[in-house]
Amino acid sequence: MHPTSSLPAEAGKALSTPARRSRRGHRLYTLDNPRKSATLTVMTGLFTLYCLLPLVWLVINATKSQADFVSSFGLAPGREFALWDNIVEVFRYQDGIFSRWLLNTVVYVVLGATVSTFLAALGGYALANLDFRGKRVFLFVVLGSISVPGIALAIPQFLLFAQLGMTNTPWAVLIPSFINPFGLYLMWVFTAEAVPTGLLEAAKIDGAGEFRTFFQIALPLLAPASVTVLLFSFVSIWNNYFLPLIMLKDPDWYPLTIGINQWNKLGSTAGNGALIQNLVITSALLTIVPLIIAFLSLQRYWQSGLSLGAVKG
Repeated sequence: MHPTSSLPAEAGKALSTPARRSRRGHRLYTLDNPRKSATLTVMTGLFTLYCLLPLVWLVINATKSQADFVSSFGLAPGREFALWDNIVEVFRYQDGIFSRWLLNTVVYVVLGATVSTFLAALGGYALANLDFRGKRVFLFVVLGSISVPGIALAIPQFLLFAQLGMTNTPWAVLIPSFINPFGLYLMWVFTAEAVPTGLLEAAKIDGAGEFRTFFQIALPLLAPASVTVLLFSFVSIWNNYFLPLIMLKDPDWYPLTIGINQWNKLGSTAGNGALIQNLVITSALLTIVPLIIAFLSLQRYWQSGLSLGAVKG
């Protein structure tokens, strides 16, 4: 065999070596051998600390009694572990109004997120696979509405619902949450990438209509995207504050965000002269627990949905 016949193999080994160098002797960095940066490590650590510090403060102070809360350092534990006592008192305070606020929030989130995700999937399927008059104009309207913050629409929505006589009702919070322009855009992008056109055409040749094709063919393929939109809607509705604030006046219809804020406004002097900061902190901790559970339980579908969107982008 000619001596030079082994050169391609040797060259392949050299290229596959993580610490290969250029002709000038400089190290070449790849995905398998990334360049280590002390600055990037420090910045990432500071950002992580910035994100975790409020959560750590919240957990520590939720374990304190009211006396320890006002007399001890924020990041130091109290003299007694009062987390369970605080939780019990949260559900007992003001005749158990926290349970009503929690139930209201669950209803708003379940109905709002489910309906908005379904409508986004239905609209995204139509935009990606159907041709109709005014489609391009509608796309521009959807993209333009994404750039408008929801808080800018709260006052017009309040005036509209006031004319309809629907303020101070759950519908004033639910109906605006059904419309999700960003979710519609995501579902449109996901549908164009994940649903094969040939599969839809085969279903129509077999006699399936548009709705049957959507429910039996497209919707199962959109499960990762649907979970992604569902999570975004879940967080958005769960944390919604300004719209319920101006729509609702009856405390029995408050979500958690408004209810806890009402407790916080009581400040250092409640109706009986007692301090309730420990209840505000504990209720805030209880409020974020469902969000953490939702993200951890649906993380696999959420990541696959985001990856699908990245491929399309």
